[in-house]
Amino acid sequence: MSLRAEIEAAMRSLALLLPALAPSWRFFPAVTPSPRIEFRALRADGPGDAEWREFRPAPARVSVAAMLKRMLWNPERNEALFLVTCAERLLDGEIEFARGEIASRIARRMPAPADAPFLQFRLILVSGHGPARRRDVAYVSPAFGWAERAAA
Repeated sequence: MSLRAEIEAAMRSLALLLPALAPSWRFFPAVTPSPRIEFRALRADGPGDAEWREFRPAPARVSVAAMLKRMLWNPERNEALFLVTCAERLLDGEIEFARGEIASRIARRMPAPADAPFLQFRLILVSGHGPARRRDVAYVSPAFGWAERAAA
């Protein structure tokens, strides 16, 4: 093998090794707003004055001890990430599974009001910070029977 061929082989090997030594920090092709899930309870005769409430809002403050514990054990955050993935899939058109999964998890976590047997959720896209913060409604679900979704 000639010196030139050996150098070319070494350069190809280096080209394969280089991404492992200096990785690209472009994990995602684009950064888009993360969907938030809000829900409300509905009466049989319509929404009435039902107020939208955020499902699983992020805590305003987390102690150092809680942060350390969350590094090792955090099933609530794992479920929240799963719900964000379901919301993103719902927005991408994978409707049936994602819609049912979100409604079921809300119904199991939140107690149903006695006078409101139905559940509805919506996806909000939040973008910007401070005064420039925007909240756009991206999706509104149909009404679900609270008890049947809690049992699903």
